[in-house]
Amino acid sequence: MKITGIETHYAAAQGRPWILIKVMTDEGIYGWGEATLEGKERAVIAAVGELARYLEGKDASRIEQHWHEMYRGAFWVGGPVLNSAISAVDHALWDIKGKALGVPVYELLGGKCRDRIRAYANGWSRGAESPEECAERAAEVVAMGYTAIKWDPFKQAGLFIDTETANSAVANVRAVREAVGPHIDLCIEVHGRLSPANAIRVGKRLEEFNPFFYEEPIPPENMDSLALVARAVNIPIATGERLFTKWGFKDLFERQAAAVIQPDICHAGGILELKKIAAMAETYYIGFAPHNPNGPICTAASIQVDAATPNFLIQEFVISDEPLRGQLQQEPYTVVDGYFEIPNRPGLGVEINEAYLDRDDLVPRDMYQMIQPKM
Repeated sequence: MKITGIETHYAAAQGRPWILIKVMTDEGIYGWGEATLEGKERAVIAAVGELARYLEGKDASRIEQHWHEMYRGAFWVGGPVLNSAISAVDHALWDIKGKALGVPVYELLGGKCRDRIRAYANGWSRGAESPEECAERAAEVVAMGYTAIKWDPFKQAGLFIDTETANSAVANVRAVREAVGPHIDLCIEVHGRLSPANAIRVGKRLEEFNPFFYEEPIPPENMDSLALVARAVNIPIATGERLFTKWGFKDLFERQAAAVIQPDICHAGGILELKKIAAMAETYYIGFAPHNPNGPICTAASIQVDAATPNFLIQEFVISDEPLRGQLQQEPYTVVDGYFEIPNRPGLGVEINEAYLDRDDLVPRDMYQMIQPKM
């Protein structure tokens, strides 16, 4: 089965575009992938175009070979742009392989390790200003059946957080814990804003609320500093959304700087690369919780890996994007009692309603101009 071409498409989501690709073959089987990369849309579209020139006419089944050719064939290896383009191609090729063989991708990764996928809700706190408003929204999400929720209570804190902002963050977490009770898992996001000393200082104040994890408490560049935080704070550290490929996670594992890893299947290298990263983490008894703030293929591909990964912990899901997913996916995923059901459809188990792609009327003009190449 030969690859005959790659189409690039976009859809609007929360003021940013999702970038989807469709890989076609000479047997009429096609696969979907996602290359969403916030703020780098033109660059990643161009990178997909470069990969398409290599892939045209190649055997679609040789996924491992193509991954290494695409990765090593580029002089500037690594980084989010190339790896997001490679990830999207990888998703699509696995989708094609699963459809050709008539099985879900998880069957090709070793089969199920579980019958459903635990999810945590994100995106629910957008626009909530006060601890009281945040607590009210958190209670609404828990009433929907979620048993774990994530949000960032730190607003625009910098490396050297001031006392007022730190007190506000702690008050926010306290209000949410009181609103949802002791049995809901709270995932605290920091977006890499704090210095190690401040991450430790604030983290110790958060310990009383028993967070499920403390995500990216410091910037992602220095694993020694992250290990310092991990050893000083009695909360599991989570990180990894800004690390790419197995090589990007190597130092993190060797320093045992986190208890939970969060590689993004749209950025870190795709389906098989995430499976390899998870296997490396397993040797250090580290949990696997894929990052997933993007579009429908990101969710679909992540669920396939989650199903077949022994050390899977929990899957991120942005609930504020659900209305668009419902339009874009022909059979949208739903979360029931805080869990995804694992689809048994071939490939990634998702089909895209192409009537909602590339729609200027659904995309703000400034976003459309951001995606389109300048003439």
